[in-house]
Amino acid sequence: MTQLPDALHSEMSALLSDGWRTDLATREAHASDDSRRHLLPEAVALPTTREQVAAIVRACRTHRVAIVARGAGTGTTGAAVPVQGSVVLSLAHMNRIAAIRPADRCAVVEPGVLNGDLQQALQPHGLFWAPDPSSAALCSIGGNLATNAGGPRAVKYGTTRDNVLGLVAVTGTGDIIQVGGAYTKDASGYDLTHLLIGSEGTLAIIVEATLKLTPRPQAQAGLRAFYRDAASAAAAVSRLMAQPTVPAMLEFMDRRSLALLRQNGSSVPNAGAMLLIEADGSHDALPDILTTLAAAAEGDGFLDIDVAQDGAARDALWAARRALSPALRTIAPGKINEDVVVPVSRIPDLVAGVEAIADTANLPIVCFGHAGNGNLHVNILYHPDHADETARAYAALPKIFELTLTLGGALSGEHGIGLSKRDFMQRAYTPETLAAMRAIKHALDPDGILNPGKVLPPG
Repeated sequence: MTQLPDALHSEMSALLSDGWRTDLATREAHASDDSRRHLLPEAVALPTTREQVAAIVRACRTHRVAIVARGAGTGTTGAAVPVQGSVVLSLAHMNRIAAIRPADRCAVVEPGVLNGDLQQALQPHGLFWAPDPSSAALCSIGGNLATNAGGPRAVKYGTTRDNVLGLVAVTGTGDIIQVGGAYTKDASGYDLTHLLIGSEGTLAIIVEATLKLTPRPQAQAGLRAFYRDAASAAAAVSRLMAQPTVPAMLEFMDRRSLALLRQNGSSVPNAGAMLLIEADGSHDALPDILTTLAAAAEGDGFLDIDVAQDGAARDALWAARRALSPALRTIAPGKINEDVVVPVSRIPDLVAGVEAIADTANLPIVCFGHAGNGNLHVNILYHPDHADETARAYAALPKIFELTLTLGGALSGEHGIGLSKRDFMQRAYTPETLAAMRAIKHALDPDGILNPGKVLPPG
């Protein structure tokens, strides 16, 4: 038996039957996320209805037991890692696609639906849901909502927050609230829909979402542009984003990324930086779109460009981007992966600053990511079994955050804050702003039982 009150065990067993688990194997399976942090919960609840979620929250509130809501566990910041003495509330069994409404361009889903499964279900309707995180095949819609996930398509289609019309959620008091709906214009009251998205389960537990859908483009094509240095590539990003034709994707790789790809067999020339650009549109319009984007990509420091118009060639262009993250492990088994954001014009300063930090730390740090949004993934690589390397890696991390904030940036663009960036929030926001955030937290979760200790630093 775990350390939870006997009365809570009895109540949850009656409510959930075999959906209330206290065995070690289940607790271990829900003890970590992709941040590699680990803490064993006292129990795991597997509800199948919103009413059960509300009842779990009310019971845990009565007994002052913390609840950590969880999706597929693909997050990288520790937001889904249990806290001491907590119950993990897994939404994996709430995985129904309740409705696909092509006429309204929306779908109504439960949080346990996997992103990849939803995209497959939408395909016959000629529609897609825009957020496309790299873990799309495995991550859940609830996790996307909790972290405001993005991905490469965000440059044209927006992040999760831009593609949700309404939510049903359970607050920290166990009340079920409904906000928004199957409409794209709404000037009624406070915008709680967008407030809850990205709150990492600290304000309410989302139990249903109405998602905005987008028609699939008829055609897609890719460009791969090479530059002398990061400054030249960043200037090209500004040109690309300044003209009316917005790229569907616009990814950046620094010189260390390109060297790593060459090391692992990719046919990438020796360049200072690379942009991967994707265009989409109608069959008739696509050639003109490609011409416009290619022209914007050229300029000072431009070296060369590849064009891929058929599916196989386009996939080959993007294979390098997809292969990059796994390839990082060939340099060192330890990886601190942070996704900082700066204004697009400051990308060269961010890359130069990171290179200086890497030199000081004597560690490889690789930058790549979503250039059109100024959202770069900064990967510090080290050997965890080497104490000095590990210390240098974790000493470099605050310097990267300080650099980002100095450049007018933000701590995260799509991974969220969780535990890994929580203590840096005091540097990113004024005391008054943090006080306003804590007031919102208290209004929706007065006893602080929903994912405590995440996002906001200790008050």
